[in-house]
Amino acid sequence: MFGNWLKTSILMAGIVVLFGMVGAALGGAGGMLIALGLAAAMNAYAYWFSDTAVLKMYNAQEVDEHSAPGFYGMIRELSQNAGLPMPRVYIIDEAQPNAFATGRNPEHAAVAATTGIMSLLSERELRGVMAHELAHVRHRDTLISTISATVAGAISSIAQFGMLFSGGDRERSVHPAVAILIMILAPIAAMLIQMAISRSREFEADRGGAEICGDPKALAAALEKIHNYAHRIPMETAEQHPETAQMMIINPLSAQGIQSLFSTHPRTEERVVRLLALA
Repeated sequence: MFGNWLKTSILMAGIVVLFGMVGAALGGAGGMLIALGLAAAMNAYAYWFSDTAVLKMYNAQEVDEHSAPGFYGMIRELSQNAGLPMPRVYIIDEAQPNAFATGRNPEHAAVAATTGIMSLLSERELRGVMAHELAHVRHRDTLISTISATVAGAISSIAQFGMLFSGGDRERSVHPAVAILIMILAPIAAMLIQMAISRSREFEADRGGAEICGDPKALAAALEKIHNYAHRIPMETAEQHPETAQMMIINPLSAQGIQSLFSTHPRTEERVVRLLALA
């Protein structure tokens, strides 16, 4: 728990510094002050509202024991097994099989699954997946993963932020080479933010999920199925907001090549081997 709080604090501090440096480069002392103010406001928003923003981004619909009795009852049982408060439960109308958890702490957590994963997996396999997501909640991974998704998206707007200082007074205008450099580095910084989220948390969530559902083989089988289908079925929202990919149980992006080097997910084959070893 302390480790995740430390990572979150370092991440937030790093964003403030990055924004301040860019602001200073583009607009001098005035630009730095404006950038620091924006960074502070963004961090506050990310802490309190990033989970709501991500759920809205994916058009997730909240369900209850009346609208989705089977799925809701499954989450309630698994939450009791995990010793967690009942989270909010959401369903996303997406063909790609995937799932994620969000929220700043277990008392304000939410879990979401796509219609694709609910139709693809057996009940036993789906239990394993949702147990994995509840393990993220129990380990308090959800705060840093959700904040990092929000922050990484904001970093991509740094180049546009420079436009505030590029026009008007010629003495304050940004040199074209600086503007180009920022446009190149901003997306790279966004990818590095995702890499800052340790891949080891997925292994720990797999282990925790196996413990919560009591069936490591079910989670292993689910991961294999999701991996085989996810890359063949595009998820438009994830492609438009790749910074959210690290929240999912399996990488939802279709990109290969250089972008695959920045994947925040460990190899599915290795995850399966570890789960079967637990069994």
